Amino acid sequence: MKIEKIKAFDGQHCETTATGTLLRQLNIELSEPMLFGLGEGLGFIFWNMKTMDFPFIGGRVKTDLLTQNIAKNLNLELTVKETSSVQKAWDNVKELIDKGKVVGLKLDCYHLQYFSRPFHFAGHYVAMYNYDNENAFLVDTKQQGGQVKTSLKSLELARAEKGPMSSKNLFYTINRTDKNFDLKEAIITAVRNNATDYLNPPITNIGYKGILKTSKEIIKWFNTSKDIEIEFKACAMMMEKAGTGGALFRNLYRDFLKESYDLLKLDELKSGHKAFIEIAELWTSLSQLFEKVSKTKDFKCIQQASDILKTISDKEKRTMELLTTIKPSR
Repeated sequence: MKIEKIKAFDGQHCETTATGTLLRQLNIELSEPMLFGLGEGLGFIFWNMKTMDFPFIGGRVKTDLLTQNIAKNLNLELTVKETSSVQKAWDNVKELIDKGKVVGLKLDCYHLQYFSRPFHFAGHYVAMYNYDNENAFLVDTKQQGGQVKTSLKSLELARAEKGPMSSKNLFYTINRTDKNFDLKEAIITAVRNNATDYLNPPITNIGYKGILKTSKEIIKWFNTSKDIEIEFKACAMMMEKAGTGGALFRNLYRDFLKESYDLLKLDELKSGHKAFIEIAELWTSLSQLFEKVSKTKDFKCIQQASDILKTISDKEKRTMELLTTIKPSR
């Protein structure tokens, strides 16, 4: 079954791209920064386990929450299902597509054939809109080609992969409800919720506390690294281009605040936007230092990176404190 007139979302981040594609089928057209902001997406996590090759630096809320928050703030119905049965997982998605419904999938991008440099990341999202006897037709980020295809077998492996952030063949759909949404109210709610959650991390490796902790942990990482060149280069690439902990998510949030200010004309949004211009630039400087470390193995670069992280932690904390005070304009 071919879904006619697919409106592929042209995005930089996988979950906003997948969910944006589903929303377009409902004739809901919002920018990627707006989706990220309405998803209360800004966050931070530093995660290091013995089973990992090197630490994970993440710049957004944990997987699955972004789409949940978008649906909640826009009064939409989100249906999420998982199954350990590979056959049932395929049958469920096939049935939905046969009915003309675009489906969101969470999977491990390592198995997707269109990835030029495969790596294991089980928190990746795509939208699926069609299939034939051999291939599944997907919407992925602009970096990965936008409208792409992969074999049904590779899709099966990707959906069923186990490991950190993985789910059991997770798929989701979004539908309208009988309640419309007020975009201005949704923005204010999302900004306050995101800022409040960011400022109250349950553990010290999350939020601004996590950024401060990372300023110390990267020194330990440098001193114990098995391969500084490969590890810091990979982390720099993921931070800046994949957005795990670098400027991409700060750029999205910066642009969300600007778009929101243009709509609401609230001073807190204007000040927040100005702050995130500088914050995003600092994150880019950080990834550049990681890249330099991978080439030079110079400890001074790590010391500079540590200092930048301390500055970022303070700036993000103060900016999010400001955003918790936002109130509807009268």
